[in-house]
Amino acid sequence: MSKDAAATRLLLVRAARRRFAVDGYRATTVRDIAADAGVNVALINRYFVSKEGLFRACLDRAARDLQPDSRDLDRVLDELVDHVLSSPTDEDSMQLLLLVRSTGDDRVDVIRRETLRHHAERLAAVAVPDRGGALDDALLVRAEIALSVVLGMTMMRTATRVEPLASADGSLLREPLRAALRALLVG
Repeated sequence: MSKDAAATRLLLVRAARRRFAVDGYRATTVRDIAADAGVNVALINRYFVSKEGLFRACLDRAARDLQPDSRDLDRVLDELVDHVLSSPTDEDSMQLLLLVRSTGDDRVDVIRRETLRHHAERLAAVAVPDRGGALDDALLVRAEIALSVVLGMTMMRTATRVEPLASADGSLLREPLRAALRALLVG
């Protein structure tokens, strides 16, 4: 893919993410997204096939921040905690809204649930790597709770800006959050 194509894809994902998060999936049109990105509407079909494909690309981008980059539990815990403690931005809020907000479209809500389930499965697999791929429901539930803690903390620090949590220094939050995630994942 050319540099221009990659840049256009990124513009479309950013514009779509904001529209989907603020206006909702149903109310957002591909024309709105293209206009916000300053590109021809036909490029959405070219790069993403459909509005649903563009939504999936937005979710993939949002979920990538929560995806473990390692198979080492301590490193994954550090990555998750770092994600929560990193400077919250409006972009973080937009990404998280995509992961937690119902769209009103059954097919798109299935994509959202599958995305969250996939990331919980990856987190569970890191927590107990010696299971050879077999994950029981109890472990998956604990991984989903851990993912919920990460999403909730990030939402409270970015979207709702609950104080004193929103402006709390990372040194106050790092160890309690890390301990909570470890307890959930290890059991």
